[in-house]
Amino acid sequence: MKKTLLLGAAMLLGFSTLIAQSSKVQFEKYTLPNGLKVILHEDKSAPVVAVTMLYHVGSKNEDTNRTGFAHFFEHLLFEGSENIARGQFDKLTSNAGGANNANTTQDRTFYYNLLPSNQLELGLWLESERLMHAKIDDIGVNTQREVVKEEKRQRVDNQPYGTLLENVMKRAFKVHPYRWMPIGSMEHLNSAKLEHFMDFYRTFYVPNNAVLSIAGDLNIPATKKLIEAYFGPIPASKNPIPRPTEVEPPLGGEVRDIVEDNIQLPAVIQAYRAPKEGSKEYYAFNVLQTILSGGESSRMNKKLVDEKQMALAAGAFPFFMEDAGLFITFGINNMGIQPEALEKEIDQIIESVKTQLVGEKEFQKVRNQIQAQFITRNSTLAGIAESLANYEVYFGDANLINTEIERYNQITRQDLMDVAKKYLTKENRVVLYYVPKGTKPSNP
Repeated sequence: MKKTLLLGAAMLLGFSTLIAQSSKVQFEKYTLPNGLKVILHEDKSAPVVAVTMLYHVGSKNEDTNRTGFAHFFEHLLFEGSENIARGQFDKLTSNAGGANNANTTQDRTFYYNLLPSNQLELGLWLESERLMHAKIDDIGVNTQREVVKEEKRQRVDNQPYGTLLENVMKRAFKVHPYRWMPIGSMEHLNSAKLEHFMDFYRTFYVPNNAVLSIAGDLNIPATKKLIEAYFGPIPASKNPIPRPTEVEPPLGGEVRDIVEDNIQLPAVIQAYRAPKEGSKEYYAFNVLQTILSGGESSRMNKKLVDEKQMALAAGAFPFFMEDAGLFITFGINNMGIQPEALEKEIDQIIESVKTQLVGEKEFQKVRNQIQAQFITRNSTLAGIAESLANYEVYFGDANLINTEIERYNQITRQDLMDVAKKYLTKENRVVLYYVPKGTKPSNP
């Protein structure tokens, strides 16, 4: 993720304005002849607008020998264009009183511009330039290679437990491209030639692989005219967008390993193979996660951190993607606590949700938490724009921004027990012990 530009206090207040969620989020969706999907949400509560572009390309779309390209482009496409001088993307946004940023996952690359509403056209121009006229040359490529290397050093190599997901993913997946992380391989980026980057851009940065989602203080008819002017002339790709076809087989038994890291306290990580996002089981897992680690009163925190004081921190999080998912539990050992002992306690907590129905009172509390989280996620203009794009790409239904909470409300206590029994088994998990460098624990 590139560094966020700073805003003035007034703009910060504007961008964080809460959107009333008691009423339905109204939006208009249509598709240009070139395949670009457009979603518009009008909200006059503050004189600001969020202009976002989601490209349906992430690390899973990369070649085995060319990893890291999707994330690399997240950086590269701020370099400039045929009509925007190098380094001016950020300046144009900040000089207009706004901010911009981007992020990359396994499944998508997302760019956003937060601007005063009278600068809407600027946001559209910037994104159309990124799509149609990006400057991809040796200077930009070499510059961003160093930027990405520094990011990897800071966020992965030198961050305690920074390699956690990397080590989990390459053991949980053996066939699917999910086995590598978006940061990719520095060796692959170093060896790639300019034509490799050009090929990636021409393949994936096309209007029929993107969603333009705009939320804020806008006039929809006037905005449509601007969108047509800036994006209409961009030709669609004549070739189908490459998607991974690999089908990951069952894990086939528990995978255990020890990872030495530059840390002081050991950690226990358990990663269970889980379904892809969008299924009924996906929603059940999200509820289950809240029961296990949703706040200080959650089961893992209460037992492992507060009562037994075996862990400095403990929790669980669902890591669901477009083609597959993981359900990950973790605990960072307190001083003097062995990983084996902490793992045993985590297993007992997991076993409890497999053998006993969650109490009605606890279940209702968790439902309330999930509803609050849902509202918070869609409480800013940027959040609304992103949610609309995500729902459209991953689920084919942008209106889930209004109805998804109903799917959570349909989950029963029995559903929670069923997914726990089905997926939270030893033969379906990766277990990692993170230990300080130079230590020699017994085999896990």
